[in-house]
Amino acid sequence: MINGKNKRLLRQLSGVGVFSISTGAMISSGLFILPGLVYAKVGSAVILAYIIAGILVLPALFAKAELTTAMPKAGGSYFFIERSMGSAAGTIGGFSSWFSLSLKSAFALVGIGAFATLINPNISELEIKLIASGFCIIFIIINLISVKLTSKIQIFIVMVLISLIILYIFRGSMILDVNRYRQTVPLNLHKLIAAAGIVFISFGGLTKITSVAEEVENPSKNIPYGMIIAFCVVLLLYGLTIFVTVGMLDKYEFAHSLTPISTAGYKIMGTFGSVIMAFAAILAFVSTANAGILSSSRFLVAMSRDQLLPDFFSRINNRFKTPHFSILCTGIFMLVFILSLNIENLVKVASTMKILLFMFVIMASIIMRQSKILNYKPVFVSPLYPWLPITGIVCYGYLLFVMGITSILVTIGFIIISYLWYKFFTHGKTMRKSALIHIVERATAKEIAGDSLGGELREILKERDNIIEDRFDKLVKNCEIIDLNEEFSLNEFFSIITKRLAERLNINKKKLLNSFITREKESTTEIRPGLAIPHIIIEGEHKFELLVARCRAGVDFIETSPPVYAVFVLVGSRDERNFHLRALSAIAQIVQDENFDKNWLNAKSIEELRDIILLAKRHREIR
Repeated sequence: MINGKNKRLLRQLSGVGVFSISTGAMISSGLFILPGLVYAKVGSAVILAYIIAGILVLPALFAKAELTTAMPKAGGSYFFIERSMGSAAGTIGGFSSWFSLSLKSAFALVGIGAFATLINPNISELEIKLIASGFCIIFIIINLISVKLTSKIQIFIVMVLISLIILYIFRGSMILDVNRYRQTVPLNLHKLIAAAGIVFISFGGLTKITSVAEEVENPSKNIPYGMIIAFCVVLLLYGLTIFVTVGMLDKYEFAHSLTPISTAGYKIMGTFGSVIMAFAAILAFVSTANAGILSSSRFLVAMSRDQLLPDFFSRINNRFKTPHFSILCTGIFMLVFILSLNIENLVKVASTMKILLFMFVIMASIIMRQSKILNYKPVFVSPLYPWLPITGIVCYGYLLFVMGITSILVTIGFIIISYLWYKFFTHGKTMRKSALIHIVERATAKEIAGDSLGGELREILKERDNIIEDRFDKLVKNCEIIDLNEEFSLNEFFSIITKRLAERLNINKKKLLNSFITREKESTTEIRPGLAIPHIIIEGEHKFELLVARCRAGVDFIETSPPVYAVFVLVGSRDERNFHLRALSAIAQIVQDENFDKNWLNAKSIEELRDIILLAKRHREIR
């Protein structure tokens, strides 16, 4: 039933699914419980606190959007941190991501039971926990069966939820009391930022979708657009809902209510309004929990693939194409917290780790940029670099400061435990070279063997862009690429390449050299400044070879033109004439890229030169 070798996840999530998961992961306690707690601290400035929190999440949103479009793989934050800063940081990031997200999903499920008290005030604490556990088991089963089913349920829940919130805003805006917007609580900047720090976690679910990026159709487009649209919609809904609620409730009602939206709903539409908004709250918690199980389980998948966890976590069920063991482990973890533990203090710890993770992700985006790895090619690029990422790190650092010393100390302890797991269970098993190592290499000019990260990024790009190899790709993978640093005359250059080609084709070297020189005298093969494509026909059958050369100092194909530094040499027999023409067409498409010349000259190795050709956007003929 379960195949350990089958570790590929299917791309089943649409752009609407991305929007729904991101939106549903945000609208929960942040809207239906938290406003009363924040109002008690800052009064009507609670509206401003939500807006500030939304603005603060932008650096992390843009950093994750960039990293995800470059590396759309399961694991999200963990994958980015591990590939940029190494396995030790990745282990800490992976466990932190899984722990905080699973815990927050458990909180959402408990919220379902808590809101059930509005329907039945006599419900016991045990009954609340049993309701939450029941919903948890339902969502475990749904996630086990199908990602697509999970997405469809999420889309339905989110659309109903948004409709109910819009109804609340529309009806409530007609009976507001403008006197309630007067600021009655003494306020300063520190208190307002501290309030925004509490609210900030409400937006933490926005980037959950990055952990299931491997299962998103067209991730380069759907993930950034889905997250950005979800952010704009939720920020608008948050702002308008809080604005209406402030105008509906007096300060005592608001400050002492854990269900302020439902309380205001009663004032708008009576008992029906209260029940409807309680139902909306339950839908919100359901949505958050559903998205949480889906997303958090993928952290375990990614860590297992990298040998930071046992292999069975990454196994994919052959029938349902879902990671059963990871989903079950995540669900059981959530059930334990729902049934047995007092989680009040852990809420703060989970929030603190979420802020830390956002800092790590921003640092990951900076490291990937500065590493200058050729195969790091994000489709979405974070704006205002590097000032926006740096500002984000500073702001998140300040938020950590206002969270308090207790939560920080507990988080440090969690980090130490995660590092010990890496040290004793996984140390030495992973041999990837992180992006940070690439920066060290550039700074110290020292060679470190291997280029696993560049090769892995190549495979990710091929999967992201749905690149299916054709005959030309196979030719490039097997061809010889030479990197010449000295200056050569045209005849000297032809002597070098004919020696290599004659050996591969098993033909006379002198005859091949004369063919190249004769062909060049008839008509130059320099296509444009810096580029030449020498190509000749040889005797025989079923013979075709490609040789690629980078000539840093340049080769003078034409005395009056700039020297050539990129040369594609084609040699084929007459029966390969059609493929000869297709190869010329493929090269022409490759060199049309506006960044080709810069990337060609800046490539650090022969394999990077090969990747420039293999990953180029062009029409591929698959037979």
